[in-house]
Amino acid sequence: MNTVRYPDFGILIVDDEPSFIRSLSIALERRTGINHTYQTSDSREVMTMINENPIGLVLLDLNMPHISGDQLLKEIVEKHPQVGVIIISGMNQIEVAVDCIRFGAYDYFVKTTEESRLLEGIERAIDRLEIRRENEAMRKRFLTDTLENPEFFSPIITANKKMRSIFQYLESVSSSRQPVMITGESGVGKEQIATAVHKLSNRKGDMVRVNVAGIDDNAFADTLFGHSRGAFTGADKKRMGMIESASDGTLFLDEIGNLSSASQIKLLRLLQEGEYYPLGSDRPKRSRARIVAATHQDLYKKVEDGSFRKDLYYRLYIHHIEIPALRERKDDLKILFDHFLAKAAAEFNKQTPTYPKELPILLSNYHFPGNIRELQGLVYDAVSQHKSRILSMEVFRRVISHPNTTEQTQTLDSALFDPNMPLPTLQEINELLIASAMERAQGNQSLASRMLGISQPALSKRLKKSQLD
Repeated sequence: MNTVRYPDFGILIVDDEPSFIRSLSIALERRTGINHTYQTSDSREVMTMINENPIGLVLLDLNMPHISGDQLLKEIVEKHPQVGVIIISGMNQIEVAVDCIRFGAYDYFVKTTEESRLLEGIERAIDRLEIRRENEAMRKRFLTDTLENPEFFSPIITANKKMRSIFQYLESVSSSRQPVMITGESGVGKEQIATAVHKLSNRKGDMVRVNVAGIDDNAFADTLFGHSRGAFTGADKKRMGMIESASDGTLFLDEIGNLSSASQIKLLRLLQEGEYYPLGSDRPKRSRARIVAATHQDLYKKVEDGSFRKDLYYRLYIHHIEIPALRERKDDLKILFDHFLAKAAAEFNKQTPTYPKELPILLSNYHFPGNIRELQGLVYDAVSQHKSRILSMEVFRRVISHPNTTEQTQTLDSALFDPNMPLPTLQEINELLIASAMERAQGNQSLASRMLGISQPALSKRLKKSQLD
């Protein structure tokens, strides 16, 4: 079976005691999931191995025959500054430890020290190296404005610069095992982004989707962790959980903001320890799935009101992207409209219709609370009723002419009228509204009159009067 190698870079263990190398390698894999390791007991091979293999971290014994550890440390730091070094020595000498840190080592551990402290130190070093590599990759992509794997984003229809920046960021963090948090309003395409994250990670396993909305604590634990036979009444056979199904792949947890408090604790433990217990089992299993979560809710507000754990929030938000709403991506409106129009026509077995030139202008003045999903629904509805050569605007007018203005009404006073400034006259307000409507409608009086809620002749009369004035 092909297993994902973690971390993305190799870890070279250097010690003249083969038994220590063997025990440390086993502990790394069993307790932390680190399986991308190289070993040598001969200090003379170290520099060659670094040159020939993708080494990112060296666990270096200090006292060895042939070439000493402190000499190797200086040579690695000088010739391979991107490679981290942790010293593991048999002696507890403070002065030596200080000198090693001063020469560039990440940390210093004594072999007789508690094993868990050493493993935690190695995990910290991996996190540090991954962040540095991600920052370097992001800097390179943003400076050159390139995408290395544009094919993974091809299902996402966009020409928007914010979206392209998101793609570049995702490429930069693709090799990380840390969670990815995807936020954004309903209908912006969070699941498509999660799919792109999975493809970019180049993992051998599947992407498994779980919508946690409405799942109670027991169902959540059983769904994610599975259960052993006899775990509860009716559990007549073993059940594999979604985490195991997503082994060496991606576990996508949608609507994470609806997770109960008890389930939040279970998820936090999974993220912290990398281990979980199937229901009814006293033997832990190690998770080899990458967690990608999504929500349309403001989790920070939920943290503030106490309904979402702060420690879980920070664990999930290690890599975070906010997908912009469609109203913030007006440059994508036309290409998305054309895409859905052709797709809908094909599904309804109709020829792709043409549409009035006023339609894109009408759409550009709508705020789309349902985002891309709403646009798709409108297009499909219009095409399903389409009979003539030109697509009717009636479906779009019906929705856009009756928008939900509750939120706009609530913020109208604060948005328009500064209490510290004198109020404008009605005449001034009228002129501003008409000018703004005509600008948004790109000079089309029919569309502008609809925005203002008056007839086209009434608007024409007002325009003529303003010109005379």
